[in-house]
Amino acid sequence: MPQFTLHINGSQKTVDTEPDTPLLYVLRDDLALNGPKFGCGLAQCGSCMVLLDGRATTSCMLPVSSIGNTEITTLEGLADNNGKLHVVQEAFVKEQAAQCGYCLNGMVMAAVALVNKNPEPDDTAIREALQANLCRCGTHARIIKAVKLAAKTL
Repeated sequence: MPQFTLHINGSQKTVDTEPDTPLLYVLRDDLALNGPKFGCGLAQCGSCMVLLDGRATTSCMLPVSSIGNTEITTLEGLADNNGKLHVVQEAFVKEQAAQCGYCLNGMVMAAVALVNKNPEPDDTAIREALQANLCRCGTHARIIKAVKLAAKTL
């Protein structure tokens, strides 16, 4: 079986897997990184989102062979080495922006990518950044508040 060396959350990991294995499966099954969730399996719900070189990207249909030297950041990689949560994670907790939590991974990853690129996003920018993430619980208002709080805190 081919080997792939991935740059994940600041370290290198080598996995033995088929080239067409989705990155999500490698993260969850081989590396026990359970932040990204399996939702739809069609890259339409956002629950499997990770950051690839800082860009929010779904991972459920992304073949591991296409990653190359890209830096992958998962939800687990957002906290610092001392376990302090990323400012976006802290804002989501403070604003109680999760209900069932299934969309949470994708919402947080998309929000991190947004505030890193645009430190003063307005409501329109926030909605556009989060539109690839489906949430059925109706916590959108709290999520938007959390993103605004995180942007202010940065």
